[in-house]
Amino acid sequence: MARPAPSIEDIRHAPKVLLHDHLDGGLRPATIIDLARDIGYADSLPSTDPDELGRWFVEAADSGSLERYLETFDHTVAVMQTVEGLQRVAAECAEDLAADGVVYAEVRFAPEQHTSRGLSLSEVVAVVLSGFAIGTQRAKEAGHQIRVGTLLTAMRHQARSMEIAELAVEFRDEGVVGFDIAGAEAGFPPTRHLDAFEYLQRENFHFTIHAGEAFGLPSIWQAIQWCGADRLGHGVRIVDDIARVGDSYRIGRLGQYVRDKRIPLELCPSSNVQTGAAASIAEHPIGLLHDLRFRVTVNTDNRLMSGTSMSREMSLLADAFGYGWSDLQWFTVNAMKSSFLGFDERLALINDVIKPAYAKLIG
Repeated sequence: MARPAPSIEDIRHAPKVLLHDHLDGGLRPATIIDLARDIGYADSLPSTDPDELGRWFVEAADSGSLERYLETFDHTVAVMQTVEGLQRVAAECAEDLAADGVVYAEVRFAPEQHTSRGLSLSEVVAVVLSGFAIGTQRAKEAGHQIRVGTLLTAMRHQARSMEIAELAVEFRDEGVVGFDIAGAEAGFPPTRHLDAFEYLQRENFHFTIHAGEAFGLPSIWQAIQWCGADRLGHGVRIVDDIARVGDSYRIGRLGQYVRDKRIPLELCPSSNVQTGAAASIAEHPIGLLHDLRFRVTVNTDNRLMSGTSMSREMSLLADAFGYGWSDLQWFTVNAMKSSFLGFDERLALINDVIKPAYAKLIG
């Protein structure tokens, strides 16, 4: 008799690792309203009722309209322009993730989007790092363990990637563990930022690249072979290089390379459904990629817009694919192995926190 899928409540108590989470996509609706009132932005919000505003974000992201989806970030970014706003959002992010059982998270944000009220790029980064430290301490006091690593993101349609890459290296000993580029893939290939990636490689620094979500295999190929990405942000379209042949699958040259080199895929199931990269959770390529043993990780992307959490993402996959605790441990260990944290710290979290907890759950 098949064992029931782990419940979302049980999953919430299991240790989880998150590699792809946007700071401006995870605010609490009540916080958006508070901060908007502080800066005179409340009248621009769709609602000043927390429940209604939370529903609006999910519905806008679900609408199929790119304009409405992007509008959601207009509102979150608008309230993240002050020391108080940035620090509060970062602190609550760490607290919320820890309460959901996340023991290690890499949270990314684009400093260049938070300077409209006079903060410098360096001030933005310092404030966010201080917020993560505050939230981590509050989580500890509440009985939750979490470590937060920060990724600095450059916008691929802008021309500030070298500046942001240098900023990331400047703060590498203060909690910034990696670099990323994000934004529209079509028309803005990662090779436009090749100088930044070459600089990061010379500095022995880690980076991931949003690739293979809205755009296909050429985006993935450029990110890896031209730019040298350590990980693929989403990377879901690698499935385009896998063909079914009878009862088996033929993996193309790029897919083989990604699998052989154990290049991590930062898959975000609910977000991928919202953006049309997958038709549904049950039809998400994560099932096939798991079976073919690609280096698959599970992520949230934008918790507010998807109305989600790591526990919810894991629960959805458990229900859709019949995953049990061994599978959830596999995803979690994959993510910890793929993090930009130092090797000794990765190993300690795997051996001292993740594996002992799952051993009890697996029984």
